[in-house]
Order: sequence, then C-alpha cells, then structure tokens
Amino acid sequence: MKNIGKISVALLLVLGFTTNLNAQVNDGTPQIGFKGGVNFSNLYTEDVDDNNVLTSFNAGIYTTFPITNFVAIQPELLYSRKGSELVYDNAFASGTAKFKLNYIELPVLLKINLTNNLNIHAGPYFAYLVDAQTTNESDSGNFDFEENYDNDDFNKFDTGLAAGVGLDFQNIGIGLRYNYGLSTVGKERTFAGETYTVPDGKNSNISLYLSMQLN
Repeated sequence: MKNIGKISVALLLVLGFTTNLNAQVNDGTPQIGFKGGVNFSNLYTEDVDDNNVLTSFNAGIYTTFPITNFVAIQPELLYSRKGSELVYDNAFASGTAKFKLNYIELPVLLKINLTNNLNIHAGPYFAYLVDAQTTNESDSGNFDFEENYDNDDFNKFDTGLAAGVGLDFQNIGIGLRYNYGLSTVGKERTFAGETYTVPDGKNSNISLYLSMQLN
C-alpha cells in the first residue's frame, strides 16, 4: 500500500504543477456531481503494507459547499468495495482467498484549494456494511471457508479517517485518497472453546477517482 500511494501522489503532483487547464469557477453556488474510480484495499492489524491488496471499485455522488474561494465542505455518498486478497501456496493447498466488503460510505471532508487546480481534503468517514462476500479459489476441496462466513460475522459499521489530493479542471476532476479504518472488520467467533476475532483487521484503502460536476 505504501508503494502504491507514493507513486500515485507523485503522479498527481506532477500533473498539478504542469497543467495549463483552467480551474473550476467558484461563485459560491453548491456543486453537485458524480464520481467513481478504483480501490486498492487491504486489512491491517498493526502496520499497513503492500501485501494482500484487493483491487475493486467505488462510485457515488458528492456535493461541495463553498465557504470561501479557498475552503469548502464536501460530503459524499459512495458505494465502495473494500477487503483483502490472500494468495497462498503451501504443502496442503494453493489458491486465492478474498474478503469482499461492500459499504455505503459517507465521507465528510474539508476541502482546501492550494492553487487554482490543486486541492487537498481530509475528514472522517462513516460506513455501513451492505454485504460481505468470502471466496476461496483453491485446488483442494478440503481447504474451503466460503460457507463458514456470512454477513453476521462482520461488523455492520465502520469509521475512519480520509485524506487526499485532487485536481479540478472545468467540470472534471481527478484525485487520490487514502482511507484509514479505525474499526475492526470481524466479530468475535468461538472455535473449540476459544474466542477469536476473524478477520481481526481494519480497513486500509487507496482510491484513485474521477469526478464530474453537473452544475
């Protein structure tokens, strides 16, 4: 996750300082638009790394409420798939296991325009788990956990912090955002008299998105 973030941020900053396109004109009117893009998500326990990244998507709507020419509040309503992908190969079996967690997500962001085109944004997000899917594509029928997990094994609510950088041109924008989850994804379960939290990780997600303003 660290390497993906560094490369993407560098790309956006280069674009921001080399572009000659015109920025959006802010007359104080609230802006409404659509947005969507690609997610690179993972589950972390202590440290976030590049392992077990699940590539998925996000899509939704946003509204920007300008406070000044430099500051705005931007709430969003998104459908976002997060989770993790694990590729394993050992003496017992090999395959790919995936946790796909589908959320309705509400970020509430403070957006600061650093230049005519370049902005940074940050704030909390709140999410509700709509559906959880677990899959295991394995060459061994004895190593299968798909039927052992369902929606009741995952916490319905997730909260965290979001921060990113964006570029705005006329009615089109692109951006990069990182979501750092603060809530454990899995619930406690009991195996052979012992209590475990599986999965015991929290969401970590990088989103690369494209936005389109409607007004």
